[in-house]
Formats: sequence, structure tokens, C-alpha cells
Amino acid sequence: MSGLLTLRRDRRRAAKARGGKHVRRALLIAAAVVLEVAGTWLRGYGLGGNVAVQCRRGHLFTTIWIPAASVKAVRLGLWRIQRCPVGQHWSLVTPVKQSELNEEQKRIAREHTDIRIP
Repeated sequence: MSGLLTLRRDRRRAAKARGGKHVRRALLIAAAVVLEVAGTWLRGYGLGGNVAVQCRRGHLFTTIWIPAASVKAVRLGLWRIQRCPVGQHWSLVTPVKQSELNEEQKRIAREHTDIRIP
């Protein structure tokens, strides 16, 4: 009987340990999301939706920018490697503050959009 109780106790401990790993992993993911959102917000960029971005070659376009989510780009914190629809090339893109764009630049960014998935 003692062996059966020990086996049950060991199984409970193992299940508890696995659950702890899942909780830690979830907390790390949540912390990464919060850090990305906070960094984006503190720099004065939009927090989601349609955002004007600029590629390394200086092309302006509009993309859907959702913190911690991306299907069409490789996320690198506040930057993303993404296809530029203006120059038809892959590039590192970064959000641009709306307040720093003049009316002509805003028009150009609105006219050039990438595919409409996040």
C-alpha cells in the first residue's frame, strides 16, 4: 500500500512541476508583450491598426501593426523585417510618428499599403 501512495504522490508532484513551467512560460510571454507595447507607446507610435512605417530605403507605406502579432513579418521588438510594397524589396521597417510627417508624406503612406493581414 505504501508503494501505491508514493506513486500517487510522485505523480502529483510531477504534474505540479509541469504546471509551474507552463505558468512561467505564460508570464514570460506576457512580459514580452507588455514590454513591446510600452516601448511603442513611450516612443509615441500608434499601438495598433494602420500605422505609417518607413523602410531602410526611405519608402513610406501603411501597414497593420499589432504589438506581439505578425504573420507577414519577422518581429524584432520595435522593428520588423517585412516586404516593402513601394520598392518591392524586403527591408527592416519601423513605425513613423504621424506628427513628424507632412501632409504629402501622409498622403504617400496612405496610398501605399501592404497586404491587409497583421
